[in-house]
Amino acid sequence: MGVGPEDETVRMPPGSGFAAAPGAVRHHYPLAVRSASLATAFGLLMRTLPYALARFGIMLAATIATIIWIVIVFGGAAFLGTHIAQAFGWLWFILCLLATGFFWSGILRYLLHLVAAGHTAVLTDLITKDTVGNGNEGMFAYGIRVVREKFIQINLLYVMKGMARAVVAALHRTLDFIAGLLPIPGLDGLAKLIDIVLRAATRYLDEVILSYTLARGDNPWICAREGLVYYAQNAKPILMTAVRIAILERVLTVVMWLLLLAPAGLITVMLPASARESGGLVTILIAILLAGSLRAAFVKPLFLIIIMVRYHALIENQPIQAEWDHKLAEISSKFREFGERAAGAVQSGPSPVWSWPGARA
Repeated sequence: MGVGPEDETVRMPPGSGFAAAPGAVRHHYPLAVRSASLATAFGLLMRTLPYALARFGIMLAATIATIIWIVIVFGGAAFLGTHIAQAFGWLWFILCLLATGFFWSGILRYLLHLVAAGHTAVLTDLITKDTVGNGNEGMFAYGIRVVREKFIQINLLYVMKGMARAVVAALHRTLDFIAGLLPIPGLDGLAKLIDIVLRAATRYLDEVILSYTLARGDNPWICAREGLVYYAQNAKPILMTAVRIAILERVLTVVMWLLLLAPAGLITVMLPASARESGGLVTILIAILLAGSLRAAFVKPLFLIIIMVRYHALIENQPIQAEWDHKLAEISSKFREFGERAAGAVQSGPSPVWSWPGARA
């Protein structure tokens, strides 16, 4: 990565395929919110409450559908096992589980992504300029319009989120301060526990990169690549916040699950006899589903806002460091893919592909 005496351009390593001025600040959007406190996050969550309620409505509908599906699964398995053959009952049970997995990880996850994209767009506007869109449009209508008008780009971001998680995971494996992030002594050797916590933290970071991409309003491949570089530059303070939040999130989820066991038991009592035969298991599953709905609708967005504000505040007026681009290109093939696509965007010239309502110049 050589720089000539009269050449002010840093040559990125093979695979990144992008050139950037050394010490350049890669973004110039405003910032209206800098405090990453719980009170600030709660205030922003309340201002975007329609999105939290939309998530809760979707998750609650999915929970009700799943409870009905549990009745069908257990009832069908019991009927087939009793009246035809036990093997048919097990086959029915396995096929139903596969169908549930497809719906939950495919259709429902994608639908929640569309809601989250609209929510992230609104939150990004509030964090950067303390208003939504042009100020004359409701936040829910604005978010729906962003998703509708930029449907192709939103789908692209769905793919990019997975790529960003892979890059962040590769970076985490190279950081030497990871073990010290857990607020419990004597856990240096428990790599598996650390990995679980980091995976939970990573679930927030891809949404943060999405927020940076929306704030920039430029080509998504370039924005996401540089957003990842900015994360790498500030990994320690962001991860310290993310790890604490990931642990607190898990604790709150367990508490909610325990509190919801009683109402879940009442629901189980009202189910048909075929489902009540496995009453304990069904009660646990219903409580998990209800706790998951509350967690997805309110807990995760609240903590996401904290990390999102922390990220934007840390990188404000911060120049990008080419050495981090080089390091990420060395350790992650997904980051190299970001670089190749970003290089293609630069070579093809300015593109309006990511001009979205409210984007900053």
